[in-house]
Amino acid sequence: MQATDTDRARDALQAIDPNCDRTAWVKTGMSFHAAGGDFDTFDAWSAQAPDLYDPRACRDVWKSFRPGKGIGPGTLFGLARDAGWRDTDRPARPAPERTRKPAEPRKAPTPTVTAAEVWARATDALEHGYADRKGAGFDALQGLRVLPQNDPLRIGGASMAGALVLPAYAPDGALQSLQLIPPEGKKMNLPGHPMSGASFTVGTPEPDKPIYICEGIGQAWACWQATGCASVVTFGSGNMGKVTAQLRQRDDSTKLVLVPDAGKESDAAAIASEHRCAVVTMPEGEAQNFDACDLSLRDGAEALAALLATATEPPVSYPLSVAFADELPERYAPPDELVEGVLTAGDGSVLYGDSNSGKTFLVIDMGAAVARGVDWLGKRTEPGLVVYLAAESPASVRCRLQAYQKHHGCKVPNFAIVQSPIDLFDSDADADRVIRLVHQIERQRGAKVRLIVGDTLARLSAGANENAGQDMGLVVRRFDRIRTECKAHFLLIHHCGKNAANGSRGWSGIRAAVDTELEVTDSPTGRCLEVTKQRDLSTKGERIGFRLDPVTLGETKWGEPATSCVVTAADAPVKQSKVIKLGETQQAVMALLRGAGKNMKVREIADQLAEQEITRTSVYNAVNRLRDVELVEVSGGMVHLIGGKA
Repeated sequence: MQATDTDRARDALQAIDPNCDRTAWVKTGMSFHAAGGDFDTFDAWSAQAPDLYDPRACRDVWKSFRPGKGIGPGTLFGLARDAGWRDTDRPARPAPERTRKPAEPRKAPTPTVTAAEVWARATDALEHGYADRKGAGFDALQGLRVLPQNDPLRIGGASMAGALVLPAYAPDGALQSLQLIPPEGKKMNLPGHPMSGASFTVGTPEPDKPIYICEGIGQAWACWQATGCASVVTFGSGNMGKVTAQLRQRDDSTKLVLVPDAGKESDAAAIASEHRCAVVTMPEGEAQNFDACDLSLRDGAEALAALLATATEPPVSYPLSVAFADELPERYAPPDELVEGVLTAGDGSVLYGDSNSGKTFLVIDMGAAVARGVDWLGKRTEPGLVVYLAAESPASVRCRLQAYQKHHGCKVPNFAIVQSPIDLFDSDADADRVIRLVHQIERQRGAKVRLIVGDTLARLSAGANENAGQDMGLVVRRFDRIRTECKAHFLLIHHCGKNAANGSRGWSGIRAAVDTELEVTDSPTGRCLEVTKQRDLSTKGERIGFRLDPVTLGETKWGEPATSCVVTAADAPVKQSKVIKLGETQQAVMALLRGAGKNMKVREIADQLAEQEITRTSVYNAVNRLRDVELVEVSGGMVHLIGGKA
């Protein structure tokens, strides 16, 4: 469409009354959109009906309009003509003569009247029908004006002659817009002058007295008359947040009290929480949009004053969980331990070890102890349900639990073996299923799931690159979501890498993400569980010995004994000192550091060893290796020997 056609559409829109039902409002908006209209004009037109205007709904409805679908532009001009609009810019019909006269230039649209012009021709308000209906006397009309009875201003096709004129002031005190209230009509905002951030104050703010913040002038009058305290008009609930923010920025100590209409309480509570305000809510059971003025007219100013005195501040709500140090209790609450010194309730852990080290036997034994509420290898446990995600070998887990029950002469009723495959890498679907399963088992058994076991991490993240943070980060996120929503400890069984001395296999971020890391080893001197990381407990480095004793469960089809194993307590083997073999370059770096007697930059080390024909790359690799085996530390580009290891 040409710009002149768009101007014609804007002119037509202003002739239509925005005080209409939702169906007519949507129909008008759709036809204005089809005629090439813009959102800002539609929004400003809608805001002329402040009792109906909702800025969020206005934007959402506008976004729903699609070109070429639904009502066309002809509907807009038809509605405008029905409202008395004269289509002066409509092109004339072609003349019958063969030679046509040049088309006359279109008339420019009539400029929008300014707020200052309308305010200047209004006179001081001494009385008004709207104020009479709201129970407001002469004093309440101070600062307001009335348009003369013969004033030509029309908004939405309705005459504003005799209307009460409310000034809407910008934060800097300048006149920003006007709200006009005809004696028998509805409130209308001056077209082309947005109300965003504008306000009007009834009464004079005083130190140590609250300021009431209301949607409309009637509510503000009522609050001022009931308490004698200043009341601010925000010209609609959608503007209340901006006005409140301005008032709080202007004076950080003033008590601000929001007085929303019935049905707007949640919005007001959010504003109050953000800006440290109090909120007053209308009595329970009142109809939608029932307000302070309605209450005063029905029950009297004393009843409203009593209600305003009940204003309370809602709890402060932050977008993230926050705890302030000075609000922490005096009494220290130690971590809630699920397995004494080993696992903490609701957290996450990784237990890793080489193949055939006994790690799965050990975890099943631990889980059975938690399910029974009995001690585990000399450690006390907190009883609860156990959900074991047997992604690697459900049959093996069943067999080992049969051996446990036979050996201990008991049943373990609170131990659930999940035999379906679980994938925490590909999507959220399996994480959802685990969470639903945990809650279902809790309802069925009437107890809390305290421990979830994932066996193994590799099978729970099939298809992921174990060394890629991008892949394993997704797995960790779902792992955290399960333990958080289930409020249960989640233990992952994992494998060690090719070099057992370097810890668990794959991405190092796994270790950083968990609260506890446990290593299972099998050496000639015995099997051992060692706590290699402990975030909240002081048991890092603790070693727990165990052995695997065979249990015969039956016979194979060949008549041979069918056996499994159970865990039995044993002394922890003495930890062997690591024998570190250094290469020639690593030895040269160590000798240089010892001889220098000071910290050195890697570049300095490389420069000096270049005289021995050692390449710079070899030096960097040697320093990294020495750091891995904890012979040197590298910080801020400086290399220094670790005390006692030189």
